[in-house]
Amino acid sequence: MNIKKSLLCVAAGAVFSLSAVAAETTIRVATWLPPTNPQNAIVWPTWKQWVEEATEGRVEVIIENYTSHPKTIFDAVEDGVYDAGFTVNAYLPGRFKLSSVAEIPGEITDAETGSVALWRTYKDYFESANEYEGLHLLALFVHGPGQLHTKFPVNAISDLKGKKMRVGGGLINDLAERLEVTPVSASAPKSYEMMQQGVVDGTFLPAQEQKFFRLSEVSTDLTLFPKGLYTTAFSIVINPEVFESLSKKDQQAIMKASGEKLSRLSGAAWGQADINGVLEAKEKGVNVVILSEDDQRVKDLDKLAEGIDQIWVDSVADRDVDAEAALAGFRKYVTDINSKK
Repeated sequence: MNIKKSLLCVAAGAVFSLSAVAAETTIRVATWLPPTNPQNAIVWPTWKQWVEEATEGRVEVIIENYTSHPKTIFDAVEDGVYDAGFTVNAYLPGRFKLSSVAEIPGEITDAETGSVALWRTYKDYFESANEYEGLHLLALFVHGPGQLHTKFPVNAISDLKGKKMRVGGGLINDLAERLEVTPVSASAPKSYEMMQQGVVDGTFLPAQEQKFFRLSEVSTDLTLFPKGLYTTAFSIVINPEVFESLSKKDQQAIMKASGEKLSRLSGAAWGQADINGVLEAKEKGVNVVILSEDDQRVKDLDKLAEGIDQIWVDSVADRDVDAEAALAGFRKYVTDINSKK
């Protein structure tokens, strides 16, 4: 590095230090996944940088580890214990129903597309339903297609019958019922321990967790379906009182760094991590099976998943939204986004 570049780096560091010292507001963000997870390794640090730069240092973002069950993060943010955070919508069944439109099996092939489509659908169809009363929504995203991590080979869909499988809630529970597995409800981070101790025979999770939850140590098989078996919707939220305490200029700056931009970042980061998860599984000797569209297991799964879209439509009948139009809108967004790649 030459002297000019060195001086620029020092100057930039000085500016950053001054902006941090001069911060008028600190946003404490609760996060609950391992440090290597893309949410902690990529998404939060990037958003922190975006926010601090956009607010010219008036707002400082501090990321803090959250040790309680991730389903309590919404309450922790709502009650002001933390200023912001994220978690799985399905961990609070009945509260956030609308975002499950992105969880219908067979709708998306990658997390970035699903995340952007979900945010756009929320803005067009769901926002007025006010599901986030008591919270201020910053972004929505989904992880990559959920796959089968098992301690047994899945040579046919019928091999899952009677097996104990960890489920996290949402529409995967409906699919699990059709697969005739024995569902065991638990948060995603519990998967390693439950598989290691023999509490479950496998788990439904995206491929990335072969690396980040170390499932490569407790799985014998990773079976990958072209569009997965499901996906999971997450919400990134901030305490509304904290948000409203900011100047209008800083509110606008934070939302410019959030919304679709943050949704896209989150989806892309989690999607890229799936590739790393598959590589990790192969390196650790896990039997990785990549299924094609014409594989009988894929055809059987598609048949079992028929009608789950209608289950979602029926489940949101108590919300003041046009569910059929929202589902069509979500699908159109997915198609449009994919066509531009």
